[in-house]
Amino acid sequence: MAIWYNPLTLTELNATQFKGLTRTLGIAFTELGDDFLRATMRVTEALLQPYGILHGGANITLAETLGSTAAVLCIDRNRFRCVGQEINANHLRPGLLNSLLTGSARAFHVGLRSQVWGIEIRDEQDKLVCVARLTMAVIAQSAA
Repeated sequence: MAIWYNPLTLTELNATQFKGLTRTLGIAFTELGDDFLRATMRVTEALLQPYGILHGGANITLAETLGSTAAVLCIDRNRFRCVGQEINANHLRPGLLNSLLTGSARAFHVGLRSQVWGIEIRDEQDKLVCVARLTMAVIAQSAA
């Protein structure tokens, strides 16, 4: 059974990413399952840190984009908003230039006032590059 309150299509999700950091990093939503959201990001030279591997902040951006977008799909967007409270990540393997990373977000908890999401980022060989946990607050539109 799907966890989404009011899901969007992949076309609609990707249209929301037309500006800002998500677009700059080339993040694209690729799959919306019953209980997960998936997106990809290509490792380009612009995303490398001085040692020639993916900057950890790019992993965090992919993770937060996935988790926060998934969180919004679980609420009544006319009444509530989701805002990030906390994110942590473990960088387990370097993201290499030109590799395509795939992130998947799944909920640990979807409550009335908070949500906790687990995000895994894997490389093209399905090796785990990063794991992250994102906590989102669900707030009333009037409080936003």
